[in-house]
Amino acid sequence: MAIFKLMSLKQGNATRTSAAELTLRASIYPLCLVTVLFFLWGFSYGLLDTLNKHFQNTLHITRARSSGLQAAYFGAYPLASLGHANWILRNYGFKAVFIWGLCLYGVGALIAWPCILHRSFGGFCAAIFVIGNGLGSLETAANPYITICGPPKYSELRINFSQAFNGIGTVVAPVLGSYVFFKYTGDSPQALQNVQWVYLAIAVFVFLLAIVFYFSPIPEITDADMAFQADATHAGTDIQPFWKQYRLFHATFAQFCYTGAQVAIASYFINYVIDTRPGTSSSLAAQFLAGAQGGFAMGRFLGVLLMRFIRPRYVFLFYMTFCIIFIAPAITLRGNTGMAMLYVTLFFESIIFPTIVALGMRGLGKYSKRGSGFIVGGVCGGAVVPPILGTVADKYKNTAPAMAVPLAFFIAAWSYSLAVNFVPAYREPVDKNGEATIGLNNVANDEEGAIPPQSEKTGIERSEDTRREVHETSKF
Repeated sequence: MAIFKLMSLKQGNATRTSAAELTLRASIYPLCLVTVLFFLWGFSYGLLDTLNKHFQNTLHITRARSSGLQAAYFGAYPLASLGHANWILRNYGFKAVFIWGLCLYGVGALIAWPCILHRSFGGFCAAIFVIGNGLGSLETAANPYITICGPPKYSELRINFSQAFNGIGTVVAPVLGSYVFFKYTGDSPQALQNVQWVYLAIAVFVFLLAIVFYFSPIPEITDADMAFQADATHAGTDIQPFWKQYRLFHATFAQFCYTGAQVAIASYFINYVIDTRPGTSSSLAAQFLAGAQGGFAMGRFLGVLLMRFIRPRYVFLFYMTFCIIFIAPAITLRGNTGMAMLYVTLFFESIIFPTIVALGMRGLGKYSKRGSGFIVGGVCGGAVVPPILGTVADKYKNTAPAMAVPLAFFIAAWSYSLAVNFVPAYREPVDKNGEATIGLNNVANDEEGAIPPQSEKTGIERSEDTRREVHETSKF
């Protein structure tokens, strides 16, 4: 029992630790472990895109109704990111949220078993809602953890590299679907039976991973650590009340619009190919989707490389602009040409979600955990836009004209990429954080206001005279 007592998940937020100044080497293990989570929800998201068409075939439902999967999945995100997961994150810490999210994911996968057995689409949507709560919890913790765990200078590189494994998961899932889900179609008993085994395997894996997280000694990052990072880099905006962090709320709006557009395109990619490319089977279209998601993953790895030499905000603007340029022709083009436009669109979508997270959290300091809940909550756009696209596609009996819906939401999200590049109040915190040397040297520079990691604090408050000076209010 002694080992369980040592593995307490309770974590104070007012205590300074050495985690704020982790070097690249010290951050490798926790980052690798958390990166596994990115693969998991990429795989789950990819399965959802494939199941969208599979349920249309096997349960004989409309495009609009099949979007209930996306509505249940992404509709759960705000409940997690602004509710239970964010409360656990602020009161217990990152590790507790990782374990909580994995357990919810596993429970949802187990609930899916009887729902699929009885061919209950509503029941399966309920299971997906539980899974969405689990994945929403994981994203609420994993995205800020990746951006903060290590030198601030490389936060965009870290989160895009980890998110690239999310892209790999979205490639694996449609390939699996093309050979497993679409092997049997129509009313065959085998048509849904294979889906059951996939979700049982997911449940077993995530429960085992939760045990690994429980026993892993990953560094816990506190509000005090994040306040120190913001103060030391002179990029902090947390001197203002939380409700005046307008950059954060603009990032949340952009995340809502972008994620809604991304999910809508991927959810109806198979429908688009079948509608515009005569003679294409569901299985072949799922393989085309896997190829498009492969381009998505490649786009992320290329984005990481570009960000090593170019400011991330420039790369962000470039990618966002090209999403708009290439989705527009897909509305009127058909056949291989139209599908190629979607391929290129997915390639340029690749870095946008994680970059919005990283840029939106720059300078939030002690508000980082709370702010991450809002940005991840913006993912609920994935519950709103696909039903709109599905309704338009049903009206026109074709998915191509409905691609005007994600185009409109891309344009709305584009406003944030413009602001972060051309509005000084947005640009300056981003650039200052990118020039930080914390974690690049073993000893931080005195002029940056570094506090030795050995001198842990149990309380922090901002001084009005010195703007954001960390004070010690009590000791252990």
